[in-house]
Amino acid sequence: MPRNVKPGSTISTDEWNPYKALPKHGYLHCRVNHAREEWVNGPHHTNSLEGVWSILKRNIAGTHVHVSRKHLWKYLGEFEFRYNMRKTPGLMFDRLLASF
Repeated sequence: MPRNVKPGSTISTDEWNPYKALPKHGYLHCRVNHAREEWVNGPHHTNSLEGVWSILKRNIAGTHVHVSRKHLWKYLGEFEFRYNMRKTPGLMFDRLLASF
């Protein structure tokens, strides 16, 4: 179960069966059913997460070509930093240097 999500939180997912267990663990679970071409259910959707995965996959394919399982966490850390700084790219270098 999610270790970084507070019980009682609402989790929006697609229809993958294992997600059905979320309510048993204290989460409010809302789904969109992509198999039925449902992309939004009220305020619930998976568009943001799917967009992040798409950008990550393009980044790996275009920049790194291959990532090893051993170092995957480093690639994800770099991607997370770049994604979170995407709206202020001018601050990226200074923030990176300040972290050392």
